[in-house]
Amino acid sequence: MLYYLGKLLEKWDVTGARLLGYVSFRAIVAFVLALLFATWTGGYIIKFLHRKSIGETIRQLGLEGQQRKHNTPTMGGIIIILAILLPTILFCRLDNVYVLLMIFTTLMMGAIGFIDDYIKVFKKNKAGLKGKYKIIGQVITGLVVGMVLYLSPSVTINENSETLNPETNRVESVSFANEEVKSTKTTIPFVKNNNFDYADLIPFKGEAQQAITWGFYIVMIILIVTFISNCVNLTDGLDGLASGTAAPVGLVLLVLAYVSSHINFASYLNIMFIPGTEELVIFGAAFVGATLGFLWYNSFPAQIFMGDTGSLTLGGIIAVFAIIVRKELLLPIMTGLFIIEGLSSLLQTGYFKFTKHRTGVGKRIFKMSPLHHHFQKAGDTSIDALIKRPLKTIPENKITVRFWLIAIILAALSIGTLKMR
Repeated sequence: MLYYLGKLLEKWDVTGARLLGYVSFRAIVAFVLALLFATWTGGYIIKFLHRKSIGETIRQLGLEGQQRKHNTPTMGGIIIILAILLPTILFCRLDNVYVLLMIFTTLMMGAIGFIDDYIKVFKKNKAGLKGKYKIIGQVITGLVVGMVLYLSPSVTINENSETLNPETNRVESVSFANEEVKSTKTTIPFVKNNNFDYADLIPFKGEAQQAITWGFYIVMIILIVTFISNCVNLTDGLDGLASGTAAPVGLVLLVLAYVSSHINFASYLNIMFIPGTEELVIFGAAFVGATLGFLWYNSFPAQIFMGDTGSLTLGGIIAVFAIIVRKELLLPIMTGLFIIEGLSSLLQTGYFKFTKHRTGVGKRIFKMSPLHHHFQKAGDTSIDALIKRPLKTIPENKITVRFWLIAIILAALSIGTLKMR
């Protein structure tokens, strides 16, 4: 919105109006505004939720500090959503297809999470929204994103090609195709020629290959959105854990969007040039600001929980953002912590069912899942689990900070993959 105002003021020779045209300036302001908005509105929203008695009912799992969390306000994801959307609407170009996709993802995933939290809090149904309806919502989100990427003429890339020195076999120069083309190509980390086309997986040729490839690509998008959003949802179990580990991921995505949209950086890093993703830098800055601002109230001891309203939204945003900048195959590194948390629950459930079917007695791999709860429980002889260490419980805030550090390391490694090949 203010971008267009800046263009108008620039025509009138108003001093400083050109600043609103710079992505870097708009991103900085969006970050600051999102952070301040989250911290400013958070207190009012917490008071409102307290008055309405919108508190979390905690399952008693025998974990340290659980009783303290009882009746802590939930649905705090509303703070994050508002803090992301306000700077986005103010400072992004709203005619940009990628920005519109991110706004759609934020609202759609936020709505799914809000319905789940509403059922838990107001209907007093701890199960919340049935799993199949959550999956349907996530599938619809992924399907819409995939169809827009397929159908929109604005979604294009300029593919990079390299010239090698015949003597040293090193890259001498990188050039880009003159024409912007629609493509199902993405990026594989740690590989020299790191462009990968989903079409290479399809055994057919010609028009049939193109149609099947796009269908396969859309299915991949649906699976990624569903999987990552659920993994982030499972990670949201300790004070400040999900928001604190999402912020470094947002920073990585912001950097990837910037270098992918800047032809000189794209040439230096030998990655595909994706016109239009520069506006996602502003959205990414708002995302980081909102998650850090939410930590003002969500860090240990939490005054508010984000609930599914926030966790599903964060996961959906991360997945769609990575898909847009053609870095979805980097997600296992970038969101490694979230994926480990999600897989720990899947493995725990699968192993329990398998052993119960084979022996009649269900056994566990971890003391408790998701993984962060494993470290909260003592590994005494009464626990029937394959992995009992650590034997002593680790304080909640220490687990959270250690997970933050792991997330920062994975974020640094993710950015490093741009040159590590």
